[in-house]
Amino acid sequence: MKKEVVEVLKKAIQILGFEVGEEEIYKNLEVPPNLELGDCAFPCFFLAERFKESPNRIAIQIREKIGNAPLTDFEGVETQGPYINFFINRKSFAKKVVWEIINQNKNYGKSNLGKNKKVVIEFSSPNIAKPFGIGHLRSTIIGNSISNILKFRGFKVIRINYLGDWGAQFGKIIFGYKKFGSEKKIMKTPIKHLLDLYVKSSKKIYEKSTREEFRKLEKGDKKNLLIWKLFRNLSIEEFKKSYKELGIKFDFWEGESDYILKGKKVLENLKKKNLLKKSEGAYIVDLNKHNLGIALLEKSDETTLYATRDLAAAIARYKKHKFSKMIYEVGQEQVLYFKQLFKILELLGYDFSKNCVHTPHGHYLDTSGKKLATRKGKIFFVEDILKETVALAKKELLKRNPHLPEEQLERKSKKIAIAAIFYGDLKNNRTNSMIFDLEKFLSFEGNTGPYLLYSYARANSILQKAPPSKKFEVYDINLKESKLVKELSQFEEVVSRAAETLNPSVIANYAHQIAQTFNEFYHDSKVIGSKQEAFRLTLVQSFKQVLKNSLKLLEIETLEEM
Repeated sequence: MKKEVVEVLKKAIQILGFEVGEEEIYKNLEVPPNLELGDCAFPCFFLAERFKESPNRIAIQIREKIGNAPLTDFEGVETQGPYINFFINRKSFAKKVVWEIINQNKNYGKSNLGKNKKVVIEFSSPNIAKPFGIGHLRSTIIGNSISNILKFRGFKVIRINYLGDWGAQFGKIIFGYKKFGSEKKIMKTPIKHLLDLYVKSSKKIYEKSTREEFRKLEKGDKKNLLIWKLFRNLSIEEFKKSYKELGIKFDFWEGESDYILKGKKVLENLKKKNLLKKSEGAYIVDLNKHNLGIALLEKSDETTLYATRDLAAAIARYKKHKFSKMIYEVGQEQVLYFKQLFKILELLGYDFSKNCVHTPHGHYLDTSGKKLATRKGKIFFVEDILKETVALAKKELLKRNPHLPEEQLERKSKKIAIAAIFYGDLKNNRTNSMIFDLEKFLSFEGNTGPYLLYSYARANSILQKAPPSKKFEVYDINLKESKLVKELSQFEEVVSRAAETLNPSVIANYAHQIAQTFNEFYHDSKVIGSKQEAFRLTLVQSFKQVLKNSLKLLEIETLEEM
């Protein structure tokens, strides 16, 4: 609808001798508070300075130049003060929207805006020798969805899983393995055993010994390197199992260890530019004049820090990918760190630093509002969360259908579990912390993933019962039909907004809105056997397609029947 309005306005403004870009017109369009004021409104305030006229007078002048708007698109165009209000021809508009959706199918809402542009996105990034826990799940879900959205907008998206596979913690784990380790346990349950070793060796009495083990590792000690490689390989094998269950894929797996030597070169470069200072034996970059404090880049014992390696990684990625944007999907506690990182890149003379973006996310909270990390000493493994959610989904499915065949029960419960977890997260603005409540996530009613799957399955059920399709005619459009058509037409605009803000909640909330509107329409309007049967079936099919496209961007698979 907005495309047609933009086109009409652009032509009228050009006739008046002014040039206003499509994007500027589009940005200023509004949806009136009620239908009596039209379907779309164009306020003229922002044109006053250019036209040297009052907004009211500008509205009248533009309306005069619009002339007789095509009846196929509009029933009327009226001015009210500084506003130009457009009333769409609802029957014509409905035909146009459903026809577009049915023909474009899975490509409906797609764009080539990002053509020939590369976006690197780093997300998930669990730590080697530690569990793939709930702390990294949020980055995984949000980062993956942002990747899907940008790809749908035409960008070449490069997904990187940047592993925390280097640092002082490896001194603790190597020391722990040498003192308390069991080869049998590490081969059977590698992550759980390594976590146990980390806890045991973190005691203050072992501090000097653990530091020495990491120093030896950084100096290339062969035995320590072999142990470290074993930990890394076993951890990656375990991580890949979880990613497979979640349906998440990466283009590249990198690690901090890939950038140790390159990090040393970054330090040399910083010294040459007189940016590096010595402070209490350590090397720092003083960013106080930029209101960013002090960035520590090398410890007094000459061991490197992840900031040094991150600088090297950013430089190497730009050389390799020539990206137009690089996104770091990392928790909000790292906001200052990334500001420091980007500022140091800028001071080093790298122009690409202005195209580096940190998209922070809030924490998962328990039902009491406290940060969900450990509870009574329990670590939340992603693997265990998935198992628990699948078990709850099975229980819910069996309540509804006690005779569901085992194969169907397994397949459906897994899809419902993923939908519950992913949607339970993505419906929230990523910057907000959120309560992680599996039982609420799994409800088949309300603002949940299972509710959306159920709405999709309901639409499919209607289409399965329908007689053979025939050419449809639109005799009349009631308010429920008009509302659904209008919302379906907004999908591309919604995807655009989600891509601009790097916020999947825009799409998640849109999916819930169209599901609600569809269910209202279905309860209010008879589909099969009605005078408008053919049109209403096409409308149901259009809803089903748009919901499927929306959920795909959230990495949620649909079910044809629940």
